[in-house]
Amino acid sequence: MDLRRPPRRYSRATLRLARCVESTAALLFGRRLYARRLRPGRLRLRRVDVPIADLPAPFDGFRIAHVSDLHAGPFLDAASLEPVVDLVAAARPDLLAVTGDLITHGVEDGLPLAAPLGRIGARHGGVLVFGNHDYRARREGELAAAFADHGIRALRNEGFALERDGARLFVAGLEDVEEGKVVDLDAALAGRAAGETTLLLSHHPETARRLAGRGVDLVLSGHTHGGQIVVAGRPLLRGFDGPRLEGLHEVPEGGTRVFVTTGLGVLVLPLRVGAPPEVALLTLRRSGTLPRSPSAPKDDPRR
Repeated sequence: MDLRRPPRRYSRATLRLARCVESTAALLFGRRLYARRLRPGRLRLRRVDVPIADLPAPFDGFRIAHVSDLHAGPFLDAASLEPVVDLVAAARPDLLAVTGDLITHGVEDGLPLAAPLGRIGARHGGVLVFGNHDYRARREGELAAAFADHGIRALRNEGFALERDGARLFVAGLEDVEEGKVVDLDAALAGRAAGETTLLLSHHPETARRLAGRGVDLVLSGHTHGGQIVVAGRPLLRGFDGPRLEGLHEVPEGGTRVFVTTGLGVLVLPLRVGAPPEVALLTLRRSGTLPRSPSAPKDDPRR
């Protein structure tokens, strides 16, 4: 099943303007200004319980640290991540899930992120998928290799089963639906047993709307930055919009739930308004129901 969608394309004038604004902001502020948003007391740790029907008992309480949209480059580097890593490591997650956009422009900016994220030391290691920005010059394989060296596996239309006390949780990941050359859900779910609880990583949250009947219980996504700059409930930057900007949602088209994190990094401007950077700590729980509205952070902000 191919889930690709038409990629967004902007005019040359729009791209030149964005790069000019970004370059000016980087020259004026460097990485120091935005790095302050990622320090203890300012970074949000969002704790969310995710009820899943028929979740195997050994996975009740399974904790996933969800990180996305780092956008290494003008406003974030490996040093910026040190307080983030300390915060996540202290939460002692069972699994680290990274849902793409590791870089903004250059693969070289993303490679140094592998070591600090690997230091989180989740019990079952880490997994990642790529976002639309990660395919620059089609060198995403270099990112996959660097992160694999630090215990974080890139899931490129593939999946595997985690085992605990004789029970299994299937974890799968897709290439980005806009920029991946192939986005193959069938390949990602190959090897999954019938009825097996399934977690799917996909950078773009709208993927969840196309999973009806495929038995995917939870989708983890990013991409939206929560709007990044939100005034009166509306994102000001073009491209950061949609019905699922952030939080936990139930998808009426197929019984799947999707969690969309606001992510860590920024584009164009080292600025966030109404959409703070965050790390999400998701705890899987057996059964239950949820309202069809974004979940509120339990820890807001900043622990």
